[in-house]
Amino acid sequence: MKTVLIVDDEPNYLIVLSELLKEEGFEVFTALRGEEALKTARETDLDLLITDMMMPGMDGITLLKTIKSSKPDLPVIMVTAYGEVDKAVAAMQAGAFNYLTKPFNNDELVLNARKAVEHYSILKENIRLRGEMRSRYGFANMIGKNKKMRELYTLIEKVAPTTSSVLITGESGTGKELVARAIHFNSLRQNAPFISLNCAGLPEALLESELFGHEKGAFTGAIALRKGRFELADTGTLFLDELAEMPMPLQAKLLRVLQEKTFERVGGSHTLTVDVRIISATNKDLKEEVEKGTFREDLYYRFNVVHLHLPPLRERFDDIPMLVAHFVSKYAKQLNRPGLEITPDTIRFLTTLPWEGNVRELENTIERAAILCANNIITTNDVQPDTAKKLEPLQWHADLDLDQMIPEGTSLPEALHAIEEKMVRNALEKADNVQIRAAEGLGITKSLLQYKMKKYGLQKK
Repeated sequence: MKTVLIVDDEPNYLIVLSELLKEEGFEVFTALRGEEALKTARETDLDLLITDMMMPGMDGITLLKTIKSSKPDLPVIMVTAYGEVDKAVAAMQAGAFNYLTKPFNNDELVLNARKAVEHYSILKENIRLRGEMRSRYGFANMIGKNKKMRELYTLIEKVAPTTSSVLITGESGTGKELVARAIHFNSLRQNAPFISLNCAGLPEALLESELFGHEKGAFTGAIALRKGRFELADTGTLFLDELAEMPMPLQAKLLRVLQEKTFERVGGSHTLTVDVRIISATNKDLKEEVEKGTFREDLYYRFNVVHLHLPPLRERFDDIPMLVAHFVSKYAKQLNRPGLEITPDTIRFLTTLPWEGNVRELENTIERAAILCANNIITTNDVQPDTAKKLEPLQWHADLDLDQMIPEGTSLPEALHAIEEKMVRNALEKADNVQIRAAEGLGITKSLLQYKMKKYGLQKK
């Protein structure tokens, strides 16, 4: 129920308006004086204030300004006598939602009251969503304490308040868009739009229209004027995903926008000016694309002012337990499964998998397990990857003598690096350097083996 406070020094007038708005479904509070109204406003979560202009003591304008100092978004409808239009204008300038001139009819009052509370409701919801987005995408709330992730958080914290272009690289599923949103929602543009566009899979003409918009009649099917992503993102942030897939002719037009901050819609001649921060992302090596001639070198340097690289999940395996706990909690709420748990053996098992799809694959795995598991307990059977061969948790480690195998003082990353390199070398030797056989022997995919070969310098010469 929406709450309204009516302020007037005439008791009979308060009774009439109070009964009218109660019949319309409002919860009504009344006050005879401005001072009394302020007390009620402090103690009540109001959706609307209706106040008379002329009252003894504190008048309507003073009440309006005082209320707005503590509740700037609360709508206020000012009631004035005939002939006080100049005071009504002053009230509007001071932040009144609207004003009504006595005498007014009941329908006019009810209509204005409904518009005011609806406007306030939308405003509060936008504020709530903005706060939720800031909380969700705040870099401090990103999951992971791996050294590489901590370094990434530091970079985000430094670059977010600036207007510099940011290039985010990393494999699919590592969370590049999440980082882009974290930068935006921790920047000075946080209250402005965050607009995203995936550059992959769109024909050049359609991609150009998506970026710059088009005029009515610009091409077949352009039945109306349409704003592009640059216009929509004005004063905010434009996130260009899969940047490396942008066609070369369009790259030249994009470069002009970055240099001059101006463009024309497709089919238009009117030059538009925008203030947009660009954040881009790609899972390709843009330097290699420049060398191959598929990406402009001058555009590369425009985008690559600050470079953030997201490590794949296999390089931050120590974050997997924390990520798993986060996803279990998330889907326990979403699927209404309170008390959802995952066994320690299952978490250990998850840290042994390759996760080629990175964090996205891990989240999908936990979501599926949360849906299918029995008795609200996720076990290793619930998190099997989509492979024909069913994987089982390692059992041999119970009898492993680490003291004899690993020198004292060796760090965990050093030990894992040495063991992994040795296993990859042995698998390649046994398979006569046939990669698909070596990958099968290691229980990983060919693409993951190729990544590890590159990591340890084991490519065939």
